[in-house]
Formats: sequence, structure tokens, C-alpha cells
Amino acid sequence: MTSTRTRTYTWDDPAATSGALPTMAGVDALQSLIDGHVPPPPMARTLGFELVEVEVGRAVFEADTAEWLLNPMGGVHGGFAATLLDSALGCAVHSTLPAGTGYTTVDLGVKLVRGITATTGRLRCEARVTHAGGRIATAEATITGPDGKLHAQGTTTCLILRGER
Repeated sequence: MTSTRTRTYTWDDPAATSGALPTMAGVDALQSLIDGHVPPPPMARTLGFELVEVEVGRAVFEADTAEWLLNPMGGVHGGFAATLLDSALGCAVHSTLPAGTGYTTVDLGVKLVRGITATTGRLRCEARVTHAGGRIATAEATITGPDGKLHAQGTTTCLILRGER
């Protein structure tokens, strides 16, 4: 016999975020998310993660593990870790960009090195830009658990969209 569970959450109109962020330098836009002046994107609310620190070339997200993230084998789905990495990596790149400049992920590499369970606890995903060129930026990130142990690592290549936002 199974027991059905329910998860309810809310999100803000994504236009409030997508309309405000292009008017600010990347690091300022991301700080406005942290400060609550601009609402987080729906994906962050859907998966339950948050941007907690930002500086030029660096972004940190945190997320709590939970039962609703489990795959059929009882571990947290690898797609959750991949999305957390992609978000932190992209925001690290975004933090280096001037107002009106966008980016898009060209490549995302993910290595899952230790299992994540519903009881792992609060994860920390820290990303740093390793190269910020005129058209291409790269970054690397790690996900660690509350005990400081590495759970996943990732890399990205992003295409910089100057004046194409």
C-alpha cells in the first residue's frame, strides 16, 4: 500500500524577474535577487534552491534535500544536482556581465561523485568563473554536503550575448 504525499509551493510572475534583471549589471541583478528586491525565477521555487551569495565571478546556491527529489532507486535524482550546478555556473558567469548583456549555456558537464539522499541535508553549490572572454566564458562548481564532503562537480561553457538580449 502506498501513501500519497502532496507538495505545494508558489512562485512569482516570471516577467517581474526577466523584466528587471537586464537593466542591471549582472552582479547587481543577482544581489537584488538575494536581497528580495526581485523575485526568484520559478525554477528556483520549483526545486527549492536559493542564491545565497554573489560577487563578480562567483555565485553560491543552497538547497535542502527532500523526499520529493527522489528517483525510483531512492536517491536524489541526478537532474537535481545538474540543475543546481547549471544555475550556480550560469549565475557566476552572469555576475561578470554588464547591463543588457545575456548569456546562454553551450556546454554543461556534470560529475556525480557521491550519492545524495533525502536526508543528506543542506547542499552548498559554489561556482567560480575560470575564463571570461569577449564571447565565451567558462566556470566550474562543486556541490558539498553539510559535512563538507563533495557530492558533485560541474563545468560550463557559456556564449556571451552582447546586445542580443
